[in-house]
Amino acid sequence: MKIHVNRGEIEIVAGDITLQETAAVVNAANNHFWMGGGVAGAIKRAGGASIESEAISKGPVEVGEAVLTGGGSLKARYVIHAAVMGQDLHTDESKIRNATRSALKVADKSGVESVSFPALGTGVGGFSVHHCARIMIEEAVAFLSGTTPVRLVRFVLFDAETAKAFEDELRLQFSTKRHH
Repeated sequence: MKIHVNRGEIEIVAGDITLQETAAVVNAANNHFWMGGGVAGAIKRAGGASIESEAISKGPVEVGEAVLTGGGSLKARYVIHAAVMGQDLHTDESKIRNATRSALKVADKSGVESVSFPALGTGVGGFSVHHCARIMIEEAVAFLSGTTPVRLVRFVLFDAETAKAFEDELRLQFSTKRHH
């Protein structure tokens, strides 16, 4: 599913984020950037330990911030590590919102034209998929409404249920906008 926003688009797909050919993929990171399980573990396994080493060298950061590293052996050239939780592995709405915004700003500053996001905070962080979809789509729409080299924000969801939650939220936000 794709929706155009300004000069860019938001796309939602079910799939494996480590296989995306966007310029960057986003890692749902902790603020010290060690890459254990979930999306982080999958990115490390697919792209190599050099991604984790480079990320750790740039941390720790405040929860909600993001850093850019090389993509190792991934198809994506870069990994944007969005610190959506601290060492306690707990997240909330403001952390997800700030981490999404920070990752988009890093993409913008780095001249990245396409970026793939997972559902931040919904795995290890245990945050509601539906609530996450609302927050992340709001941030992506607001970001693409401005001036940016980013042309594609893709949400890559690991399972069909999560992908449907993001598609439903995208439809809801765009049908609401048309009526106001």
